[in-house]
Amino acid sequence: MADLSVNIGRLSLKNPVMTASGTFGYGLEFADFVPLDGIGGIIVKGTTLNPREGNDYPRMAETPSGMLNCVGLQNKGVDYFCKHIYPQIKDIDTNMIVNVSGSSPEDYAECAARIDTLDQIPAIELNISCPNVKEGGMAFGVTCAGAESVVKAVRERYHKTLIVKLSPNVTNIADIALACEAQGADSVSLINTLMGMAIDIEKRRTVLSINTGGLSGPAVKPVALRMVWQVAKAVKIPVVGLGGIMNARDAIEFLMAGATAIEIGTANFIDPSVTIKVRDGISDWLDQHGCQSVSEIIGCLR
Repeated sequence: MADLSVNIGRLSLKNPVMTASGTFGYGLEFADFVPLDGIGGIIVKGTTLNPREGNDYPRMAETPSGMLNCVGLQNKGVDYFCKHIYPQIKDIDTNMIVNVSGSSPEDYAECAARIDTLDQIPAIELNISCPNVKEGGMAFGVTCAGAESVVKAVRERYHKTLIVKLSPNVTNIADIALACEAQGADSVSLINTLMGMAIDIEKRRTVLSINTGGLSGPAVKPVALRMVWQVAKAVKIPVVGLGGIMNARDAIEFLMAGATAIEIGTANFIDPSVTIKVRDGISDWLDQHGCQSVSEIIGCLR
C-alpha cells in the first residue's frame, strides 16, 4: 500500500485530502458520514475577529456544473470559536485548520494571534479574497501589495503553519503567490471561487441577494488546474489545489500539476463521504501503477 503522507511546511498530513472551508462546517457535522481522523486535514468555516451575520437570503444558487454562493462569512467571531468550538474539535485526530478572514490587515493579524494560542490548531488558512474596507472594497488578494500587507501583518503575530488562499480573479496569480511567499507564507492554496452571477428572467432580477457570488464546482476545475500548475512552477513553497474536485481522478490531476495536497469543497454537498472515497481512490491508483508514495506523482507532468 502506497505511502499517502505529505508535508506542508512543518505540517504533516496522513494523506493529501483536506476539506475546503465553508463546505464541511467544523467537521463535527460530518462525523456520522466519515471517520474524521481519516482525512488529512479539516479546514473549518471562515472565522473573523468579530461576529458576522452574513448576507441576506437567497445566498446560494445552482448553476450548470456548479453553484454560486454569497454566504458572506457568517460566523460568531474568533472568541466564540475559541471558547465554544475549539473544545469540541481539539481532540479530533487530524489537522484542524482555521480559515481566517478580515477587513483590514490588523483584523487578520489579531484574529490569527488569538488562534495562535490554541495548542491543537496547527495551522491557519488566510482568505485574502475579502474586501479591503480601507481601499473601497477591492479584495486584498487581487494585488501584490494587498496580499503582502495581510501576510506580513499576520506573519508577525502568527507562529505556526500559514497557508494563504488565493483569489482567481486576478491577472497573474503566480505574481500574487510569489508576493505571499516573500512575506513568509508557508504554503498557498488555490483557487478560491470565481465571481459569477445568475438571473431569474421571470422576475427580471438577479437570483442572489447581493447580485454576484462565488462560483464553485466542476465548472471551475480547468481554470483551477491551470492556475495550480502555473503557481507550482513559480514558487518554492507547497501548493494546495482546489476547485471542482469531485473524485480521485480529479485529485490526481491536481497532484500531477504540482499540488502537494488538495481540498474538496462543493462535492461535500453532493456526497458527504466523498473525502474518504477520494483518499482511497488515490491509494488504489498508486497501487495499480506501482507507486510506493504519493510524492512520486506530485508535479510529475512531462
